[in-house]
Amino acid sequence: MSIKVIIAGFKGRMGSTALDMVKGDSDLEVAALLDPFATEKDVDGVPVFNQKEDLVGFDADVWVDFTMPAVAYENTRFALENGFAPVVGTTGFTEEQIIELIALSDEKSLGGLIAPNFAIGAILLMEFAAKASKYFPDLEIIELHHDKKKDAPSGTAIKTAELIREVREHKVQGAADEKELINGARGAEFDGFRIHSVRLPGLVAHQEVIFGAQGEGLTLRHDSYDRVSFMRGVNLGIKEVVKRDQLVYGLEKLL
Repeated sequence: MSIKVIIAGFKGRMGSTALDMVKGDSDLEVAALLDPFATEKDVDGVPVFNQKEDLVGFDADVWVDFTMPAVAYENTRFALENGFAPVVGTTGFTEEQIIELIALSDEKSLGGLIAPNFAIGAILLMEFAAKASKYFPDLEIIELHHDKKKDAPSGTAIKTAELIREVREHKVQGAADEKELINGARGAEFDGFRIHSVRLPGLVAHQEVIFGAQGEGLTLRHDSYDRVSFMRGVNLGIKEVVKRDQLVYGLEKLL
């Protein structure tokens, strides 16, 4: 039996790439497409919807979401309430919202995944950065994305910072009397270290974690040059969430 998939945000760059991936896998089936900006009524025989409410009672297993931060929480909640296991790459969730959605998935006995990044290399970068921070507690994160990205810092940078916070001994970096001559010059503060966001055309998704110590430095970097780099993780997510009964935050929880 193939896994029936709804793709929300299929007109976007990530959504259209996910659509191609699902169509190319014989174990998956595109059940429906959702996008408020769609004008067509179907794509290759697959029904297209403009409003999620039209999908109440629809026959599908998984809800893949690559929409916008403003609607990500409502969409994920809708998916869980209607029996669709969510696989969400849209970012912008608060910690409270993630806790709430995990509790709802538990109540519904539905699997799910919210992943700030689906690239396997990015997951490894996060893991390596957390390990390194035990020995190099002075660090800064620089994340670089295309100029159409709406949220900053990226979900990947926040997730990286959270993993580092779990193992790094807390310390406030920089000079005690440090002064920004232009507001925001030092980036966003997180648990005593800084996160910087770069937005430029031509970029896709990139992140560096730079560590410094007396007499040495360490730089970890991951680059996604094409959105196809995320599809291995999306495919894994779709096939794993149908086997589970609780939503998880972070692709590393399924690896």
